[in-house]
Amino acid sequence: TSDVLISGGGIIGCACAYELAKRGARVTLLEYGKTGMQATNAAAGLLAPLGESGAPTAILRAGMRALREYPALVAELRERCGFDVELRDGILKVAFDEDESAALLRRFSWQRELGLTLDWLDGAMCRELEPRLSERVVAGVFSPQEAWVSNQLLALALERAARSYGAVIHERTPVARIRRRGGRIAGVAAGGEIYEAPVIVLAAGARSGQIAARMGIVLPVFPVRGQMVALGGMSAPIRHAVWGREGYLVPRANGLVFAGATVEHAGFRRRTTKAGVRAMRRMAATLVPQLAAATMPFEWAGLRPGTPDGMPFIGPIADTNVVAATGHYRNGILLGPLTGKLVAAGILDGDWSGVPDEFSPERLRAPIPSTA
Repeated sequence: TSDVLISGGGIIGCACAYELAKRGARVTLLEYGKTGMQATNAAAGLLAPLGESGAPTAILRAGMRALREYPALVAELRERCGFDVELRDGILKVAFDEDESAALLRRFSWQRELGLTLDWLDGAMCRELEPRLSERVVAGVFSPQEAWVSNQLLALALERAARSYGAVIHERTPVARIRRRGGRIAGVAAGGEIYEAPVIVLAAGARSGQIAARMGIVLPVFPVRGQMVALGGMSAPIRHAVWGREGYLVPRANGLVFAGATVEHAGFRRRTTKAGVRAMRRMAATLVPQLAAATMPFEWAGLRPGTPDGMPFIGPIADTNVVAATGHYRNGILLGPLTGKLVAAGILDGDWSGVPDEFSPERLRAPIPSTA
């Protein structure tokens, strides 16, 4: 028996476990595979709230807050765990023609009012910043404060820090049955054991909708596949993350460049395809022609947790003792640590005021416009 039982050991589940255990809660986390090895492992680690935002939405505002809080978290985890999670900053978004340049300029015009430093660059200035960039690039926006991190090391640090505060984490422990008592979810049967808690946190990524259904809860979370490739065999030709119209490139500390990512509704088929890999290689070479000669050490695919309106579900689910912390889609690495704080404050203090109304599972009571 614990104070809080968490289903899901990705970035969201581990962040929730960390924040709850740090504040003294008895936490048990169940992960059906290995922690951090599903969508979290498949991500590129971008911390880019401005990346795809076409308007100042709730998810953009939350992303801005999360980005501001990242340096303190990284320092905290380094002190607690003894290793660095490779936080690096600087993202360049580029345009290849006048239409793309005009769209980029419109975003630049309102995004620079949000508090982050943004620099408008012509094509030549883009290549001064990144000399290997394609000659076809005509303009760009450099965002020196947006960043990226090693998502794998971050998940590992959160897991280890949570354990250091007393959280109990069980890997390869899939939920087999839901246990009910008095109309509430008392706990689960998993791995041949019974786990009970007065509060259940559902943070199982793309599978959250399936587990919720077994609890008798409607939570429309579905998988959205993303394919990526790692490019190597040469000195990394870029120093910053570079974002173009068809994808992005992220240099890693080990010298590889990650290229991603497709967006596909392919159910739970977590595998790469020849077409997807070709598209990522083509995108990479379009941004940085030198990458056409790169070797490809490995390729992979992950299943992002999508929602009908593109917003995550964070907060208590009405008439249950279940708290949702899922549906972060392409923003899981950025919003994961913030989600952990919001869930801890909600469960331990009864204060859900930090969660935007747009993220609340209560919005399920009204129709959600589909953008899928």
